[in-house]
Amino acid sequence: MIYYDPHHWRDHFFDIRGSMLHAIGYRALACTALATLFVLEHHLGAPIPTTEKVHGLVGPALSLLLVFRTNASYDRFWEARKLWGSIVNESRNVTRGAAVMLADDPTLLGQLIRWSIAFPYAAMNHLRGRRGLGPVEAELPPDAVAAVRDAQHPPLACAMQVSRCINEGRKAGHIDSVLQAALDHNNQVLIDCIGACERILKTPLPFAYVVHLRRALLMYCASLPCALLPYFGWWSIPLTFAVTFILLGIEEIGVEIEEPFGTDDNDLPLEDICASIEATLRANLP
Repeated sequence: MIYYDPHHWRDHFFDIRGSMLHAIGYRALACTALATLFVLEHHLGAPIPTTEKVHGLVGPALSLLLVFRTNASYDRFWEARKLWGSIVNESRNVTRGAAVMLADDPTLLGQLIRWSIAFPYAAMNHLRGRRGLGPVEAELPPDAVAAVRDAQHPPLACAMQVSRCINEGRKAGHIDSVLQAALDHNNQVLIDCIGACERILKTPLPFAYVVHLRRALLMYCASLPCALLPYFGWWSIPLTFAVTFILLGIEEIGVEIEEPFGTDDNDLPLEDICASIEATLRANLP
């Protein structure tokens, strides 16, 4: 994710990183090249029939489709951010309770906190199709780390290690069954969060909607000179580029934020979130 000051918009007017220019630039140029051919043919060859009525009818419908596309993608982005906010909170809650209840067993408390630190890293890597438990991996038992890394679902395996530590605390008499259930509930919420993230990851917007929107958008942009020629003449060429750049950019914004767990410039800063969780939890290590 790119951090910026929203009050200083002029500082970012010429920014390229994160602006999706590389993704939409060549498409807008292709439509502009087609517009150039239209204008040349119209003025230097046989006049091309032109009308703005079709674009006037299609424009509002296309605008609604684009707005829905962007809103749906942003809803997914914001829901993902809220889920990772819950991971932050519940990780703190597990550590808060354990730091008090297991204060007499620093070894067990250290294991629980370190596995709690490993969970967000495992979740991040799992969502990105990778495996790993972050920097804390070197501080955990090698055999347990190997088992978690090789597990079918590493975040679940990390949560199971946390539950094991809680259960050992009950067996040792540090906590009773009621407090165990309370602590394990926080651990359960972590699993609920990663499950919701997987739902976002594995359920893209319906294929038919995306395909139809893109087809309509390309037809609209490619035929745009026919609507602009009667009013703007040669100026139809740069105007086609401007309108096409704007419309394609709106669609690409939806694509960019639809799946926010990756490493693109506009994805969630999962590395920063994991590092923040680690710093907070490490402060409670015995």
